[in-house]
Amino acid sequence: MTPTKAIATPMAPLLAAGLALAACVLTPSAWPHGGQIEIAQGPKGPVHLSTQQIRALDVRTAVAGPHALAELLQLNGQLRVPPGAQADAASRIAGQVVAVYVQVGDTVRAGQRLLRVQSRLVGDPPPSVDILAPRGGVVQTLDARVGQGVEPGVPLVGLGDPTRLAVLARVYEEDLGKVRVGQPVVVTTLAFPGERLGGRVQRLDPVLDPDSRTVAAWIELDRADARLRPNLFARVGVVLREDRQALAVPTAAVIEADGTRFVFVRQGNEFARVPVRTGPSDGQFTQIDDGLVPGDVVVVQGAGEIYTQWLSGGAVRQGSD
Repeated sequence: MTPTKAIATPMAPLLAAGLALAACVLTPSAWPHGGQIEIAQGPKGPVHLSTQQIRALDVRTAVAGPHALAELLQLNGQLRVPPGAQADAASRIAGQVVAVYVQVGDTVRAGQRLLRVQSRLVGDPPPSVDILAPRGGVVQTLDARVGQGVEPGVPLVGLGDPTRLAVLARVYEEDLGKVRVGQPVVVTTLAFPGERLGGRVQRLDPVLDPDSRTVAAWIELDRADARLRPNLFARVGVVLREDRQALAVPTAAVIEADGTRFVFVRQGNEFARVPVRTGPSDGQFTQIDDGLVPGDVVVVQGAGEIYTQWLSGGAVRQGSD
């Protein structure tokens, strides 16, 4: 008898894939820190974790409760020395720079000598004048070098007071009606993330920039910070509305997936997925308009791992604690 040869068909890969999928569904998933996760059938319920697993995930929680929360309009900006804290030093005569006494970054006092300019008038030696600092501050720009010719009134040294930094932000045309002088703001920087500075809208420029379709807004900071530097990027949150008794949770507790926002509420070793409707957020806390009540304990750290187990309908087998 001639041996029967196996005939490959297009169904073979599909059959193999089906068997592999069945094996995945029927075989409990291994948990590296004690216990196994059972794949539940039907609707996904709460996730049950052992005390050992909770410790391994370093699960941390917070209590939903009243929190002062503001609705913010986010603007981009940069730290700048405001015009009132700047000054330029220029020569009163035409001539040539013969000495430079400062460099960029130097701190100077009012009346300090910055440059010496020798006049073009004939003399032996030709008359010279010293250019003095019109105010105290830090040398921000220096457009002078020895041998350079200068003309009267042309700025050579730019001074600024870095202790009076402000934020120059841009307000888009469609948001202009929401911003007014005197509004409180919250300022953060890329250089020092997590640190928040208070301030107020000091001035709005009267002219709209036709290219960017924005209006410049000057933000006055409540306090000086010696670590800040001109031109650092800043994020400005203009306070539009404030609720000092809003029900809120840390923003890290809120998960968004498939167009739905939810949190995991802890009761003992059980973690239930609870859909929520959120309101304003200040970056650190998010208002909860529906879904939670004061006193609910929500997962702040480890929620992503718990969500992964919830997706599989995970529950720890009895006796694994």
